[in-house]
Amino acid sequence: MTALKNDRFLRALLKQPVDVTPVWMMRQAGRYLPEYRASRAKAGDFMSLCMNPEFACEVTMQPLDRYPQLDAAILFSDILTIPDAMGQGLYFETGEGPRFKKVVSTMADIEALPIPDPHKDLGYVMDAVSTIRRELNGRVPLIGFSGSPWTLATYMVEGGSSKDYRKTKTMLYDNPQALHLLLDKLAQSVTSYLNGQIMAGAQAVQIFDSWGGNLSAAAYQEFSLAYMRKIVSGLIREHEGRKVPVILFTKGGGLWLESIADAGADALGLDWTCDIGNARARVGNKVALQGNMDPTVLYAKPEAIRTEVGRILASYGKGSGHVFNLGHGITPEVDPEHAGAFLRAVHELSAQYHE
Repeated sequence: MTALKNDRFLRALLKQPVDVTPVWMMRQAGRYLPEYRASRAKAGDFMSLCMNPEFACEVTMQPLDRYPQLDAAILFSDILTIPDAMGQGLYFETGEGPRFKKVVSTMADIEALPIPDPHKDLGYVMDAVSTIRRELNGRVPLIGFSGSPWTLATYMVEGGSSKDYRKTKTMLYDNPQALHLLLDKLAQSVTSYLNGQIMAGAQAVQIFDSWGGNLSAAAYQEFSLAYMRKIVSGLIREHEGRKVPVILFTKGGGLWLESIADAGADALGLDWTCDIGNARARVGNKVALQGNMDPTVLYAKPEAIRTEVGRILASYGKGSGHVFNLGHGITPEVDPEHAGAFLRAVHELSAQYHE
């Protein structure tokens, strides 16, 4: 494989010295970019974009071509590929988000679920990873990802997005054995899926626990973090002669940073409700931190964006171990010029913190 020309993202995740704070954006290949919207129209729909390795590669590369400051590429895919491969029948309703043709509601439903083979059942994702890695040609590292078991379970039980997770939480309290079986199957699936991505060329992986923050403290430990810990323990951590860092991101997980830091990952993603300096003090040198600007700051003028970038960098302070990112994904209404101002500000303002 081609040597990396820019490895500061991987170095920062391992708390090694860097020249400037590396930066990427969750959902950096997305609807805010006119070139992405053109590719999606050409593909026909979102799933056709995901399931065609050439299209997935095309849209993964678009933000890198527009913004030379980006220090990582992230695989263009969706977190719900695993439930789809388990036979749940993923589809997207306009204005409604993801939906499933089948829902999981009983122990019998869960017992019938297969554990997908990443190469047979999700081969299009593996093909996308290898295609993107080849196209990158060592430009920046490639991030692979998956949803967390808890987050995937909520979609499978609810049948799509939910405001209150009523069905999933009812199962959690009324039938915890069933939910544990579902989460265990999902943990096995995520582990083999991420390992497949690593073998195909992903150089770091992130687990998105989008809905973990909606659990109580006790339920988070038992039904979300325990399964992410299980996944981390089963991941390939070295490939192609270098470490493969693992990032855990629980949106709304700021109350539990210490226990997340003990889960065995290399880095924690932070949403914007945490102060990053306080988070650094709490976790010490155990893990790197990724984040954590409020995505809505990108609606503001470039000067205001630059001020907020400077504030977050100052809060983190000197030294490595910080990957700058948004506290959640960039939103479709953001002006691409504002995203560019954000990325430039990170590199320009962060050099003083690295000596």
